[in-house]
Amino acid sequence: MNLSPKAQATRQHILDTGYRLVLQKGFAALGLQEILKACAVPKGSFYHYFSSKEAFGCELLQQYVDDYGRKLELLLDDGGNGQQRLMRYWDAWARDPADPAQGWAEECLVVKLAAEVADLSEDMRHVLNSGVQRLLQRIASLVEEGRADGSLPAGKPALDVARVLYQMWLGAALLSKLSQDRLPLQQAREATEHLLTCGHTVARLSPSND
Repeated sequence: MNLSPKAQATRQHILDTGYRLVLQKGFAALGLQEILKACAVPKGSFYHYFSSKEAFGCELLQQYVDDYGRKLELLLDDGGNGQQRLMRYWDAWARDPADPAQGWAEECLVVKLAAEVADLSEDMRHVLNSGVQRLLQRIASLVEEGRADGSLPAGKPALDVARVLYQMWLGAALLSKLSQDRLPLQQAREATEHLLTCGHTVARLSPSND
């Protein structure tokens, strides 16, 4: 879609505002009129940029996973060995280095929407799942990096380890949101350090698909 700078700014404003609303209310419960009111745009303008609410949801999720990937790479660019870089990522779930008052888990659309969009929209599910799969590959590459530089021991295939860790952190993020307490994230960090240094434990928890 070829848009003027002004039109592009309006479209981005709708996406940014929608993201905040979705974090608060979820996607299904968020009505189109609420989006329009918050953005101060007429319905016709919304449909100029998005063919439907579902199309808007797909664009919102695609932007989220793309932005998340860029944010992750900036975080990892700060140096350190593989283990340090990997733990820096998990630490950001509880405390964002750019804003320690909150963590990435609090603004995670996977935490907020995974179960909802899996039943609601196949297109939205595909966008979110594709983003998660790319993230798992990136986590696995950090595990491999740590093993190569000696900061992590050898163990189960790195992608299996990445899946176990990500699943654990998603559960911790949900419990943290439910309890309004960061303790589940703190416990996930302790468990992560243990799993990363005990390859046989990871192997029992995550059988290979081979």
